[in-house]
Amino acid sequence: MRVSLPVVGLLAAGGLLAAVYVSGRGPDNAPTGKSVSQKAEAAPQAPSPVAVGARLNTGKVAAFVYKTDPEPVPDFSFFDATQQTKSIEAFKGKVVLLNLWATWCSPCREEMPALDRLQNEMGSDRFEVVAVSVDKNGFDKARDFLKGIDIKSLAFYADPTARAASHVKAIGMPATLLVDAEGREIGRLMGPAEWDSPDAKRLIEAALR
Repeated sequence: MRVSLPVVGLLAAGGLLAAVYVSGRGPDNAPTGKSVSQKAEAAPQAPSPVAVGARLNTGKVAAFVYKTDPEPVPDFSFFDATQQTKSIEAFKGKVVLLNLWATWCSPCREEMPALDRLQNEMGSDRFEVVAVSVDKNGFDKARDFLKGIDIKSLAFYADPTARAASHVKAIGMPATLLVDAEGREIGRLMGPAEWDSPDAKRLIEAALR
């Protein structure tokens, strides 16, 4: 059976167009042009501040977990030594190491002297360790606890309702949050740590910059 010349011509043209379409696409149907790696080389991106800061959660503070983005700390109430109401809002303008502890917590007893030394060495109008007791037994037991382990530099703060932990979604004691000068949580460490260690100080100094 003979095929007319016009039909043969049309078939050949169609095959040519199909060949052009296939060769013009990548094997995964990605548009042609610069590859992803080439684009990355052409426009390198600087690491985010969190990525840079995350390198500081090492050594004695390796358990510190950074927030992907700093988040406002819930504005819960607690009391100072004169039983005046306080909140994290009162510390805006300072970097704060917010520590929740209790007299029944053995790890709290272990780390409290380190927090006291940290406050003594780094406490200023730009930084404060805010250690809040969450004992339901009242103020006196918490005060006696601090006197018994010779705490001298930390100011006394207490939440006798013991609701602070639930407000900041802390599981267990001690719980420590690093809060920036705008009242936002940078990150947290659950459990005790050597807060007067060089590793911890570098973490805090980075927040002060």
